[in-house]
Amino acid sequence: MQNVKKSSVDGMFYPKAKEEIIELLDSFKKNLKPQKAFSRALIVPHAGYIFSGELALFGLSHLDCDVENIFIFAPAHRCFVQEAVISSYDAFCAPFGEIEQNKDILNELNKNFNIEYNNDAFDNEHAIEVELPILQYLKKDKPFKIIPLLVGLEGIEKIKEIISYYYPDKKNAFIISSDLSHFHTLEDAKKIDETTALMIEENNIKSFHHQRACNAGGIFALMKFAKENNYSLIRLSLSDSSKGNGDKKRVVGYGSWMLVESVKNEFIKKYYSDFILDVCRKVIINKGKYFPKNYDAVFDEKGACFVTLEIEGFLRGCIGSIIAWEPLIDNLVKNAYNAAYKDSRFMPLDENEINKIDIKVSLLSHLEKIEFENEEDLLNKIVPFKDGIVIKDGVYQGVYLPSVWEELNDKKIFLNSLKKKAGLAENHFSNTFEAYRFEVSYIQ
Repeated sequence: MQNVKKSSVDGMFYPKAKEEIIELLDSFKKNLKPQKAFSRALIVPHAGYIFSGELALFGLSHLDCDVENIFIFAPAHRCFVQEAVISSYDAFCAPFGEIEQNKDILNELNKNFNIEYNNDAFDNEHAIEVELPILQYLKKDKPFKIIPLLVGLEGIEKIKEIISYYYPDKKNAFIISSDLSHFHTLEDAKKIDETTALMIEENNIKSFHHQRACNAGGIFALMKFAKENNYSLIRLSLSDSSKGNGDKKRVVGYGSWMLVESVKNEFIKKYYSDFILDVCRKVIINKGKYFPKNYDAVFDEKGACFVTLEIEGFLRGCIGSIIAWEPLIDNLVKNAYNAAYKDSRFMPLDENEINKIDIKVSLLSHLEKIEFENEEDLLNKIVPFKDGIVIKDGVYQGVYLPSVWEELNDKKIFLNSLKKKAGLAENHFSNTFEAYRFEVSYIQ
């Protein structure tokens, strides 16, 4: 006879009857955008379905449908957990039928990672249970097993090690079950959660702390895993509890992200190149009086870009940003308009030229400061055809995109030319001279 973990919050966090769950999730599904990509690691919320069910469904709909084992890392709301604990149940009760635990993996976690069994910690815990009906709804007839873990404040390294060990097997997936800020006013909650989102997306590990989310340890572990592998966490959506109950004084924040096995800009290039070029062209045609109404949340992440216009191979305008200080969609719209009508080197684009322009967009990575002892050391550290370079000295500043290497393929000539562009002499160098590198994803 199986030892089954009984449901604790059915009828409270989600409907008790299977038919009611299907009806509710079907209604959520009608509002969701189609998925462009799928992932084996996600961050999703775990509140009652009236509050975060639609966002949880949207996040989990990006789960790779072929996975067979789903790790669920959740916070322990009802008892103290130091690192992490697992349960010895054979299965978890769920509306569409019992979901088996992968006992082999659980035993490995106990033996190889010293994760202790603690069934009491799972009693009345909702942060795992609320994900299960949505997983069953999405997976339908595709069988899967779960590996639920409750994560404590000191479990970051342990969870990161578990993800690192099991991730190479494509049958395994990982869900970080977490809500964001708790019980602030709506205005404050939005500010706090936007800052948290940027930390997750920029992999700002140094500034991330446990007050940012109720499962900050699980999020932090996934961030560290992403950073070590040069992967990215892509925003799917941000929301809050006021949309469910109208209360704007005690708000809980929710967010969802997916792990992608590339840098963010390459992900954007792969799935959104046509959208980006279309936005630029519509901005130019409408002389800045255009802004897209519906776009995916990845464009709410901060980003920096250059928009370059050419006619028959000749430059006709180029404006951009070096630092990602605003949402990428805002930066894209602004630079498209400025490249067409505000580049001081050219007259504003006229009506006859609009249909002739070729549009190119360069998506810039974050700046990385280059540490060097002297100019020779700096030259040795620059990577031709890969690095875009920014130089600064006092009020002087200049930038070259990596594409400039096609014309200036010698590092010394490249740097000297950049100095001249910044308003400095070619032989200039000083103790205050700074250099930064960045990479570019080109869309055209």
